[in-house]
Amino acid sequence: MDHESNAILQLPVSIVSPVDIGRLVREIDAVDNFLREAAIRQPGTKIKMPRTSRLMDELVLVNKLNILMEPDRVRLAEFLRSIKTEAPIMHFSFSADPSPIFTQKLMTWLRREIHPLVLIRVGLQPNIGAGCTLRTNNKYFDFSLRQHFKQSREILAQRLRGSIS
Repeated sequence: MDHESNAILQLPVSIVSPVDIGRLVREIDAVDNFLREAAIRQPGTKIKMPRTSRLMDELVLVNKLNILMEPDRVRLAEFLRSIKTEAPIMHFSFSADPSPIFTQKLMTWLRREIHPLVLIRVGLQPNIGAGCTLRTNNKYFDFSLRQHFKQSREILAQRLRGSIS
């Protein structure tokens, strides 16, 4: 992310996690290796280009790149490697798997409000009830129903005692 040319590249909201970035790095490396090998093959030899994933297609489209062109491939590979090592990562835990639509809306908000290259890891904690917990490198937030009930335990007890009397 230190490279000036990388500053203008964007991550689509469909690219969510460090796992996605790892897959994209392997994919751009595979395309690069294929094209390098194809350049030294004997003419007329039939070879099949590796298929690109939906995420790679979207990343290339959003950034208006042509991965058949070596400078674009190199630039994209450097961008992805810098994200893999430097992007902020937030760990969310939910009581159930979030829907893809929810995850996309969350990523849109996080990239707009927190950091344009933020990535998330999603985990499951069925015991939190509803809501979520959020962990970063140095902060922990509990937005769960369980935590809300813990904080409101005394008020709930008072109201229960008041209604019983």
